[in-house]
Amino acid sequence: MEHTCEYVIEMNHITKEFPGIKANDDITLQLRRGEIHALLGENGAGKSTLMSVLFGLYQPEQGEIRKNGEVVKINNPNDATALGIGMVHQHFKLIEVFTVLDNIILGAETTKMGFLQKKEARKKVQELSERYGLHVDLDAKVEDITVGMQQRVEILKMLYRDNEILIFDEPTAVLTPQEIDELMKTMKGFAQEGKSILFISHKLNEIMAVADRVTVLRKGKYVGTVNTCDTDKQSLSNMMVGRPVQLEVQKEPAKPGEAVLQVRDMCVGSHRHKKNAVNHVSFDVRKGEIVCIAGIDGNGQTELIHGLTGLDKISSGSVTLCGQEIAHASIRRRGHDMSHIPEDRHKHGLVLDFTLEQNLVLQRFREPRFQKMGFINAAAVRSYAQQLIEQYDVRSGQGPVTVARSMSGGNQQKAIIARELDRDKELVVAVQPTRGLDVGAIEYIHGQLVAQRDAGKAVLLVSLELDEVMSLSDRILVMYEGEIVGELDPAKTTVEELGLYMSGAKSDKGGQTA
Repeated sequence: MEHTCEYVIEMNHITKEFPGIKANDDITLQLRRGEIHALLGENGAGKSTLMSVLFGLYQPEQGEIRKNGEVVKINNPNDATALGIGMVHQHFKLIEVFTVLDNIILGAETTKMGFLQKKEARKKVQELSERYGLHVDLDAKVEDITVGMQQRVEILKMLYRDNEILIFDEPTAVLTPQEIDELMKTMKGFAQEGKSILFISHKLNEIMAVADRVTVLRKGKYVGTVNTCDTDKQSLSNMMVGRPVQLEVQKEPAKPGEAVLQVRDMCVGSHRHKKNAVNHVSFDVRKGEIVCIAGIDGNGQTELIHGLTGLDKISSGSVTLCGQEIAHASIRRRGHDMSHIPEDRHKHGLVLDFTLEQNLVLQRFREPRFQKMGFINAAAVRSYAQQLIEQYDVRSGQGPVTVARSMSGGNQQKAIIARELDRDKELVVAVQPTRGLDVGAIEYIHGQLVAQRDAGKAVLLVSLELDEVMSLSDRILVMYEGEIVGELDPAKTTVEELGLYMSGAKSDKGGQTA
């Protein structure tokens, strides 16, 4: 058995089942020491499940795990930590009211005679953050820091436990382009030091940029492992989806009509500081066009959308939708003419403990087809849900009766998009609609948004993905520090120019600012 130790981790013939679904069906994965190994697959292909088995969160029905050639039993995450395995989850596992430092040392505290040695812990964390360039404010509460910072906290948590095998589950889904670049550098640094990295992703650019090898899963089965230097994005997407995928958006030039949404001089206060998060913003969205708000996360996009949809109060200015002033209307009133794909699918998109079918009729159960005399018509809800599940390929273990919480993130997202687009409203507000989706699903969602546009709807898109901004929008509005600093035509601009506006280096408000 000389060759076995080439692999620091081997997962052999792993099978893991859930009600109605084989999440992992006889999967073998081998991780070399010091390599970045990507795990690629569609939403619900079984990637997170496989990594949760390695981290001890699930027990497989079949198969074995070896570390350095020896069979190991990982009953829980503490066993995984003892073996030097750490994991950064897709939805972070942090305690919001604790400080950054307390989150990092929680469960691995240094004590002497029963007393917590915080000074030593702080010193170790500071050394790690200096060494890896992961700068965080150790005394800030987690609820007050950005998502990118929270991710650094998760990475420091792994390093603090001296983990040698690092699992990153969709680590870039919530990061800005700049943060993604930093993370990629950090991962490469870890690999050079001899740490071994498993990197779950379905973003082909990132995999091609950092991974040494890629293992592809499809519908719970192993498709194959390839060296990144021997492949390209198109063949990886074919392996992953099982058919050729259009990686570019197909659309005719827009034919905009009259304005559906008119925003004038809108201000929205900030939750974080005294300044306005949205500062005197004005723009229109017309029938038959996709207008994209681009910007680095945290420049007021979230508050702008919350102001438009009624999740936040507007402090001044006017918002007209289909000729009606809605600046102070209720969320339900705004919903008459607007569908909203929200940024935070768990907070504002789904009731996680409801079933899929209940979530799909959330705004519509009062319609005559779904209720009579106040009683819900279960058969009508079921058949409507079945129709949307098929149309949008929403995959789940138990179909309409699956509890939303148990579905994969990408399939939760598809469910929200299905519900919102099927409501057939004049304005579609889509905030990061393809976040966490794989290439096959992105191709479909982009097609659906273009179809809404071509049917004469007005589409307002907010996206942090520059490729998506450039390929999907007809007009780009760039937000920087709460203001719109530029309006660009995607056909006439470049990613570089867009980046200058996004970082505040260029502005149409009085020319160059830097």
